[in-house]
Amino acid sequence: MKIDRMRVFMTRDKDRPRVIVALDTDDGLTGWGECYNHGPDKALPPILDYLYGFLSGQDPTRIDYLVNLLIQQSRFPPGALGLSAISALDHCLWDLSAKAANVPVYKLLGGAVRDRVKVYAGVYTAPDAPAARDEFDRLNAEWGFTAFKLSPWRVDLHAHRWGNVVKASADYFRSLRETVRDDYEIAFDAHAQIFEPVAARQLGNALAPYDPLFYEEPLRPENIDMWGDLKQGLNCVLATGESLYNRNEFLRLLQVKGADLIQPDICVVGGISEMRRIATLAEAYFVGVAPHNPMGPLATAVNLHFSAATQNFRILEYRLPKGQAYVYGGKDIEKRQGETRYVVDPYLPKDGYLELRPDRPGWGVEMDEKAMEEEGYIHWQRRVPKRPDGSYAFA
Repeated sequence: MKIDRMRVFMTRDKDRPRVIVALDTDDGLTGWGECYNHGPDKALPPILDYLYGFLSGQDPTRIDYLVNLLIQQSRFPPGALGLSAISALDHCLWDLSAKAANVPVYKLLGGAVRDRVKVYAGVYTAPDAPAARDEFDRLNAEWGFTAFKLSPWRVDLHAHRWGNVVKASADYFRSLRETVRDDYEIAFDAHAQIFEPVAARQLGNALAPYDPLFYEEPLRPENIDMWGDLKQGLNCVLATGESLYNRNEFLRLLQVKGADLIQPDICVVGGISEMRRIATLAEAYFVGVAPHNPMGPLATAVNLHFSAATQNFRILEYRLPKGQAYVYGGKDIEKRQGETRYVVDPYLPKDGYLELRPDRPGWGVEMDEKAMEEEGYIHWQRRVPKRPDGSYAFA
């Protein structure tokens, strides 16, 4: 079995662009992978074309051999776009290897250590407590969700005194706890918008009395040692890692005791191959893994197999392939509807969990190439806020 073709699809997931990759073999198998959506998505196909030159004619079951080649052939360690492309190719190699063996990918990872994978619903805004309760209850009734993630921002953090920003978030979480079911778990994603560790600690400790599932990424990722400073004196579960690239960066985060829960992205770090190494490091530090996964249903399938075979897995971020479009920040529940069509049979929650598919090889999903071509590409870019003085803020 040899790799003899690569195909790249520029398509969409509701209102977000997605770059999907297929590797074909000379005996008729196809492996699928998903790149991370960094924003400059049109830069990915030429990178993928370049990297394919190292895979053409190779045996796809030599996964570590090939992924190491893709990483090492670069003079300097690959960054966001390079690793996003390598991640998708790594996914393809695992899918091909499992299909060749006629087993699910998690069987190649040592087998399932759990029967199903717990997910939380990304809501991402900060709706008023009654609206949040209604949305939580709807998601619970339809899909069994008992865990959710919101934004902590109730007022513009750049236009108000910081103490008032913190108070508004604390008052909000208290009102949520008084309004929603007691068994619901609620996480908050600060989206790396805080610059000073002391300010991030103030916000986390204001949320702490109301028991957040976790407090996610309040700081930028560049100075990893600052995460250790932040954790000292923080009284709630601190989660981060979506913006870190490899085992070395995660090792430093663990060494400075900068997280209680790590959130590597399987479409960012280099695929399952690197994700497993990162999880093993975290396990040695008694730290759990809650993968970052705001992506499409193919990425969710990849994450499910990793999560099923990872002992220190905690919970997986999840977005329904049909329903609300993507939105971050603000106070409103997103009303725009959309549907992601490129996976025919996506993994859908049952009682708040994704069920394994032991009788289906590879990722266990069927891809729709026609849908990818029909949907086509949609442009998206990050919105960068401005402070009252006209300078750009963190986003």
